[in-house]
Amino acid sequence: MQTVNPETVRSYLLNLQDRISAALEQEDGGQHFREDSWVRPEGGGGRSRVMENGAVFEKAGINFSDVRGANLPPSATAKRPQLAGAPFRAMGVSLVCHPLNPHVPTTHMNVRFFYAEPKDGDPIWWFGGGFDLTPYYGQTEDAVHWHQTAKAACDPFGSELYAKFKEVCDRYFYLPHRDEARGIGGIFFDDFTSGGFEQAFTLMQSVGDHFVPAYQPIVAKRKAATYSERERKFQLYRRGRYVEFNLVHDRGTLFGLQSKGRTESILMSLPPLVRWDYDWQPEPGSAEAALYDVFLKPQDWVSEHANTLNG
Repeated sequence: MQTVNPETVRSYLLNLQDRISAALEQEDGGQHFREDSWVRPEGGGGRSRVMENGAVFEKAGINFSDVRGANLPPSATAKRPQLAGAPFRAMGVSLVCHPLNPHVPTTHMNVRFFYAEPKDGDPIWWFGGGFDLTPYYGQTEDAVHWHQTAKAACDPFGSELYAKFKEVCDRYFYLPHRDEARGIGGIFFDDFTSGGFEQAFTLMQSVGDHFVPAYQPIVAKRKAATYSERERKFQLYRRGRYVEFNLVHDRGTLFGLQSKGRTESILMSLPPLVRWDYDWQPEPGSAEAALYDVFLKPQDWVSEHANTLNG
């Protein structure tokens, strides 16, 4: 049996936070992350980083957390009743970027590790994570690049994993009360233990390491695009969907709040400005309508659209 080494995971996650922070600061070119280190009274702690009012990012946050406790919250034991009352340790890196320019997509990424010690039986552990993209004005070439990079993160561990993780992502980042996807998806996985600790840990690292190559080229290409007041208003309106998902459906938000995590860090994912307009509908044939009609429909971006772009 392979040795499970949480400290190795912790070291990787801290380094990942540093590397992504540096890449986002470089792309913004103006602002820097403010860091808050915090201690959780029930056990553990973390460091939260937020960058606001930048030249590119209106708000970006990237958190590292390593929390421990004597009892898991209800959100974690609903499907795993055997873990009720078990001491646990949960660590991860989670980020959200809300760009200023409506032509630059919002993005989310997280990678995480969970470890628990039931009273009866061996320790239980798993990895999870992924990244997804939420454009306001869709671009086929951006969607293809995003999904090609996501596939590259998965392929060394099994040719079937990208399609599986993409389907999970499409199902998860979905607003049933709106009957629409949050964005164009990406990859998402949870409860991953295949191949033992070392193999599963290496997969998680691959996902974390592929985030910057997936996102940074899109930001660099779109950040200088001109935009109108209409496009800005649409961006703020669509940010409302992001807020609705995070507060109503997101399991990570629920786990953090139920486990008495640091509220400021948990809710750093919310955008600084947002609007809700009653019963708003896009004009048929408009770029706004294309988001709903084309980009929010789950599809095979890697094969079908890549072939289209290549002629």
